[in-house]
Amino acid sequence: MKPNIHPKLVEAEIRCICGTTFKTMSSNPKMSVEICSNCHPYYTGQQSKIIDTAGRVERFNQRYGKKK
Repeated sequence: MKPNIHPKLVEAEIRCICGTTFKTMSSNPKMSVEICSNCHPYYTGQQSKIIDTAGRVERFNQRYGKKK
């Protein structure tokens, strides 16, 4: 490994738009993210259905879904 080519790791504060902050290690001391595990619908259980704007899920269900 070559000396003095790797960035220094420091304790970083990650801040989400929802207001949640947590600490981790990174080369950047402060970061801002748009979505975190506290406000993401998949992790909070608020994802009620798949959002399908092109109708792909309906088309799949018509072709391969349960026959009536």
